[in-house]
Amino acid sequence: MKIFGYQKTTLLDYPEHVAATVFTGGCNFRCPFCHNPELVFGDPKEFAMDPQEIFAHLNKRKGILDGVCITGGEPTLQPDLETFIRQIKEMGYAVKLDTNGFNPTVLKHLLDEELLDYVAMDLKATKEKYGLAVGIPSFDVTKIEESVEILLTCKIPYEFRTTVVKGIHEIDDFEAMAKWIAGCKAYYLQQFRDGELISKENGFAAFEEEDMRKMANICSKYIEHVSLRGVDPT
Repeated sequence: MKIFGYQKTTLLDYPEHVAATVFTGGCNFRCPFCHNPELVFGDPKEFAMDPQEIFAHLNKRKGILDGVCITGGEPTLQPDLETFIRQIKEMGYAVKLDTNGFNPTVLKHLLDEELLDYVAMDLKATKEKYGLAVGIPSFDVTKIEESVEILLTCKIPYEFRTTVVKGIHEIDDFEAMAKWIAGCKAYYLQQFRDGELISKENGFAAFEEEDMRKMANICSKYIEHVSLRGVDPT
């Protein structure tokens, strides 16, 4: 496991759980608005942590923590992810996986093995704009479509989420995006935060709260639970 970070306690990353968060290194996307470039490009020699340190901490925190969130980067790129999760589950913890949806085979296998208790998948953009959003021209969304379908039919809690960015999205995009995941259990629209991004291109900015609420209203026609995250009131 390429582990580039570890947050010992969080009340935010795993809904309704007191959890720890494991940050894996490496990602197959190059989203120009990504705010964690160190997880995408970081040098393992500089950032890597020994998984045994995490297991030792989790052992000590039994009865205080009840879940572990595995995020990234993209965790499904890790060849020993299943082994890592199994050890966490053996300690009695619930596991939440954050994923970009590019590895539906891995996602389905982990679900079939009952190793996941919650999944959060990023829905980057409309199908037509996916290449723009992930920094890969002519991106084929087939694997994303497969992962969406896997979650829509799975038996555990899950959510879709979109970081909403001026320069990538338009308000009208959310009609098509909501139709794509229609009937899902939960959809969160996250406000873009400026910072040290992968791309230094100009033009990326946050939408104002009023526009975010317009997007949420559009999505609510197709999805029962739609919420905003990280919105600064204007």
